[in-house]
Amino acid sequence: MTIDAQANLRSMRDVLRYAVTRFSERPIFFGHGQLDAFDEAAFLVTRALKLPFERMEMFLDAFLTHAEINTLIELVERRVKKRVPVAYLLGEAWLQGYHFHVDSRVIIPRSFIAELLKDRLCPWVADPATVRSVLDLGTGSGCLAVIAADVFPDAAVDAVDISVDALAVATHNVEEYGLSERVRVIESDLFENLGSSRYDLIVCNPPYVTDEALAKLPHEYSHEPTLALAGGPDGLDVVRRVVAQARTRLNAQGLLVIEVGDGRAAFEREYPRLPVVWATTSAGDDMVLFAKAEDLPIEASAPRSAAA
Repeated sequence: MTIDAQANLRSMRDVLRYAVTRFSERPIFFGHGQLDAFDEAAFLVTRALKLPFERMEMFLDAFLTHAEINTLIELVERRVKKRVPVAYLLGEAWLQGYHFHVDSRVIIPRSFIAELLKDRLCPWVADPATVRSVLDLGTGSGCLAVIAADVFPDAAVDAVDISVDALAVATHNVEEYGLSERVRVIESDLFENLGSSRYDLIVCNPPYVTDEALAKLPHEYSHEPTLALAGGPDGLDVVRRVVAQARTRLNAQGLLVIEVGDGRAAFEREYPRLPVVWATTSAGDDMVLFAKAEDLPIEASAPRSAAA
């Protein structure tokens, strides 16, 4: 197969065509950054060759070495036969223009909260300068923590995860962006190891896939850590814990932002009297909610004092 490929594939255009065909003839799932076979193939080929995706046309007719062709064919076949997401094949993912290292220790960045952070949470945050402390609960790759630190330059950010493996990836990304002095990477089961810290903003993209939905996910998702996906029978196992404790972790005018996937109906059944605002994202109006500190339930064991 490799010898035939070397004889018949010469240019980047040839390999791209080959990849599109392979991705189209097999039942693979496109849900980790690209929308269809062409986008998937284009991203895989250009980034594997370390070329700028947005300037791909400049290189389409460039001849490739045999080694490059063989590498690309191997990646295409792993994508098709093993159903490994492209982000894991390449070790990189992009979210709202930000580049992140990823591997199978973390889920592939795709949170819709990133869209809202890119706009500095306008209009829910009237003055970005007032955001001085941010908590990213369940940080995974650190993607939301990095974006938050970038869009709120006056803020200190805590990036929290229960997974030591995930935190190693997050640390790498924080360091790549030169944010180690402003972003703390902390091992914690939600708020457990945060002392008495309070925040102006808490963002959380928790595990929210229901047990039923988890069993039916395409094979690509089996490469991601189950811990970062499984949300229990109704998808709200972690969400309930966050909502129950968030008020005691927010400053008086603080804001909680949670992504719940397709769990809006379940959330509203669980909290019929909790005033929240559902944000509009590219996926609709059911994915991300905002809640003010003053509207959240009061937990008995509040921290005694705010962190500096």
